[in-house]
Amino acid sequence: MSEDQLRQAIVDQEHLKLLTIGYLVSAGTNAFFSLFGLLYAFMGVVITAAISRAPARPGQDAPPEFVGWIFGLFGFGFFAILAGLGVLKFLVARRLKQRRSRTFCMVVAGVSCFGVPYGTMLGVFTFLVLSRPSVARLFQAESINSERSE
Repeated sequence: MSEDQLRQAIVDQEHLKLLTIGYLVSAGTNAFFSLFGLLYAFMGVVITAAISRAPARPGQDAPPEFVGWIFGLFGFGFFAILAGLGVLKFLVARRLKQRRSRTFCMVVAGVSCFGVPYGTMLGVFTFLVLSRPSVARLFQAESINSERSE
């Protein structure tokens, strides 16, 4: 192995390690912010319960119950999307560490590009690193080794 190849191998390993850390941080951030969706869902339950138990005042109609349902459904949807994205990013961090599933990592990198600005940077850097031929060989070598061990 020449000196340039050795230097490139070291750079590739470090960049993959940094991407792994970046995806772990991003997964944790997504998991934390998904909890705000549960807060909205809880608010929806409370609003629905309050509206259904509130006595109607003379001459006024009770507020519609769907207002609480909108809060609740929005909260659960927000929670599900962010929690799912957090799980996907955690899986990408594991796959990068194991040097497996390069295509899966690139797909999740594309999805994370929607998270401006941090997700965009993480996705672009992932594309830059994983598109190198030397990194592609690392992933191919690992997949060949895992097939032989099975």
